[in-house]
Amino acid sequence: MIKQFIVIFCLCVCSFLSVHCIASEPDEKEYTLLRQVMVEYQIRKRGVTHQRVLEALEKVHRHLFVPEKYRSQAYNDYPLPIGEDQTISQPYIVALMTEILNPNPKKTVLEIGTGSGYQAAVLAELYKEVYTVEIIDILGKRSKKLLSELGYQNIHVKIGDGYQGWKEHSPFDAIIVTCAPSHIPEPLKEQLAEGGKMIIPVGEAHNQKLVLLVKENGIIREKEVIPVLFVPMIRENGKIH
Repeated sequence: MIKQFIVIFCLCVCSFLSVHCIASEPDEKEYTLLRQVMVEYQIRKRGVTHQRVLEALEKVHRHLFVPEKYRSQAYNDYPLPIGEDQTISQPYIVALMTEILNPNPKKTVLEIGTGSGYQAAVLAELYKEVYTVEIIDILGKRSKKLLSELGYQNIHVKIGDGYQGWKEHSPFDAIIVTCAPSHIPEPLKEQLAEGGKMIIPVGEAHNQKLVLLVKENGIIREKEVIPVLFVPMIRENGKIH
């Protein structure tokens, strides 16, 4: 009964703070509380338990990665628009995909679809080096600038076709894809290191699955995780892949 009361109380606090922030200048203490509640009740309570992942999500200021008009909603459990018909994924999906990779501070990770830069910032707290590719020029440049201003020196941003990965820095210990191709790109499979993991949404429209790939002894095994809905992968010709 006490736990139920605490949950209801925290959700009410979140609702109050969201409304309050719309009407006034956001307060960092309020955002700190929102992050704590997000981690505890949207993420930990739904089964994500990797302690370093939880700490990274509580540390990274998600509201800085969304347009100002959406900042009061930044810690709610749904994706938000970031411009150019793209979105920032909901916190739970960010946490789930990151945990599945079992991040290692001595290893490198490739992200396909920089978007707002939020996922890259989370990864930077968990990996030695983060390489991230964004095909939409305006988003890539905006994220690169923001991540630099926030002091992330281990994030490397490239404007280019994510389908091709980033061969010069391969192989990667982990690959995370935040846009959905119709099939798993062969270049990404080739750039996955031995013992590495890739997490990627695959499919079209409302028929997408989150897929985990693991490379062992040169052989890649695939496993479906959950149904998801991501923006489609875009190629250099502007077409949806």
